[in-house]
Amino acid sequence: MKDFSNRYIMIFSVVMVVSVAVLLSLTALLLQPRQEKNVEVEKKIQILSSINVESDKSDAVRLYDKYIRESFVINTEGNLTEGVDAFTVTLRSEQKKPLGEQSLPVFIAVADNGDTLHILPLEGKGLWGPIWGYVSLKEDLSTIAGVTFDHKSETPGLGAEINTTPFESQFHDKSLFENGRFVSVKVVKGGARPGNPHEVDAISGGTITSKGLEAMVHDGLVKYEKYLSQNRK
Repeated sequence: MKDFSNRYIMIFSVVMVVSVAVLLSLTALLLQPRQEKNVEVEKKIQILSSINVESDKSDAVRLYDKYIRESFVINTEGNLTEGVDAFTVTLRSEQKKPLGEQSLPVFIAVADNGDTLHILPLEGKGLWGPIWGYVSLKEDLSTIAGVTFDHKSETPGLGAEINTTPFESQFHDKSLFENGRFVSVKVVKGGARPGNPHEVDAISGGTITSKGLEAMVHDGLVKYEKYLSQNRK
């Protein structure tokens, strides 16, 4: 009787473990399309935000199709890379490759006033984890039209302020080039110099996140330097 009970318990346990594993796998499989759709929509919301177009889950796809007219991938030489979908490129994976092998996405938008905007994605590291964003450039391919930044785990009220309007709005009309030379935008602790076209104020109490964002902007956009220089008006 004791052996029967032990066998029963063992068989029952195995059946339960297998059943739960199958149910979890099926649930994950069924939820995957929805999760992928959510990721796609969130990405479109962020891209639109960089050109100062507000959207949400209900209208992001429609507005993305309205404003984003073209997307493509280049390399660090500024040459077109065929056969790669810009929207599906993951910068974190690309950054692990040699520089010359990285795929660099470019999104082209047309604003309501008819201006053409280039949108470039960024990915970097904050104090506690990944940070990322998008920068849109005006037709001169130097002046910033808009930005959007986000983070995974920066400190609320400190580093997490990178995705607030007061911080992001500082980048509007800042310039990436000076006398034809790429200089990027510095995030200055203690405050940017008044009227300086290449500086913004750092986040008070968020020094490491601020420096991480400055590095992300520089290191991400310098890869596009040849493309921007070749196509500047």
